[in-house]
Amino acid sequence: MKIRYAMVGGDLGAFIGEIHRKAINLADDVKLVSGCFSRDYNKNKQTGEHYFIDASRIYKDYKTMALEEAKKEDRPDFIVIVTPNNTHYSIAKIFMLNGFNIVCEKPLCFTVLEALELEKIAKENNILFGVTYTYTGYSMVKYMQQLIKDDKIGNILQVYAEYPQDWLISALNNEISGPGLEIWRMNKEFSGITNAVGDIGTHIEQTVKYVTGLKIKRLLAIVNRFGYDLDLNANILVEYNNGVIGNYWCSQIALGHPNGFKIRVYGNKGSLTWFQETPDYLEFANADGIKSKLIRGASYVYGNCLNVNKTPKGHPEGYHEAFANIYKTYVKALRKQKNNQTLLPEDLDFPNITDGVEGVKFIHAVIKSDKDDSVWINL
Repeated sequence: MKIRYAMVGGDLGAFIGEIHRKAINLADDVKLVSGCFSRDYNKNKQTGEHYFIDASRIYKDYKTMALEEAKKEDRPDFIVIVTPNNTHYSIAKIFMLNGFNIVCEKPLCFTVLEALELEKIAKENNILFGVTYTYTGYSMVKYMQQLIKDDKIGNILQVYAEYPQDWLISALNNEISGPGLEIWRMNKEFSGITNAVGDIGTHIEQTVKYVTGLKIKRLLAIVNRFGYDLDLNANILVEYNNGVIGNYWCSQIALGHPNGFKIRVYGNKGSLTWFQETPDYLEFANADGIKSKLIRGASYVYGNCLNVNKTPKGHPEGYHEAFANIYKTYVKALRKQKNNQTLLPEDLDFPNITDGVEGVKFIHAVIKSDKDDSVWINL
């Protein structure tokens, strides 16, 4: 069965749109059939022509696209939304109301009310809704989840997670110029109430939740804006529902860290550490202090991660593959749904609309805590 998709945003010059298209191609036999790739119609048209899309299915605006594509016999099976944050809500809403499944970039939308509305529409209309929190797609993140589920580190005592980058140090040095990515990321009109927390802090929130199963009860935060409207750095203390404490740090002005996402989970029997820049490895330390370096593809690796692990050990898994693993699972679920088959828990092992809602709640709690002099905020 041929699966078709359409895309809103992501013209040929867009970083994340290209990532999504490559990941989908890696994941399954899925065809791009229509799109509204840019508000600039020349870029829009060029992108459509590049992918040999029928000219009648390259749209000047997403509203027309939703209405027209809904009428077609070969309508897309899902819509990929890769626009700036400020349009996620309106695009997702109109496509869902026309019966389309959705894969959306994070954060899901601007406000908690918008997020809850999207969740309600998705559930009422049986929409398969994925949110691309990329790092849950890595095999060893899934293996980390498996080991924690299987009590290999015992009761969790503490969580440390950090996501430092250095690409916005130019903002502190007053070197930003031109209409690049950094301009809309730091603009309230496009990003909403946050920059760093929404962009990378939400990856910490969602990935920690994914591997540990812990839900945040409350948090307190300090964010640093360094004279700008939006945050460039944030320190966040969280308390989970079981009383365990977690420490999160996200930064886009941390020199020496290109993309240093790291999660450390400490239990009474052992600890696990995963580092995004060396994603094929998972460090395990037991109660005797002996450290082991677990490698993706080894014979001892087991669990759901094997469903996405397709290359032998020593052949590095990368960012495109992590995205592709999310799409692989999503498209498999979509195929089963189209065939009226029952979806099992392992079929739904991708970030969903509820994860998107919780990410928006996390953003607002962090910003409110900082605004209120770093008090505890319940989620």
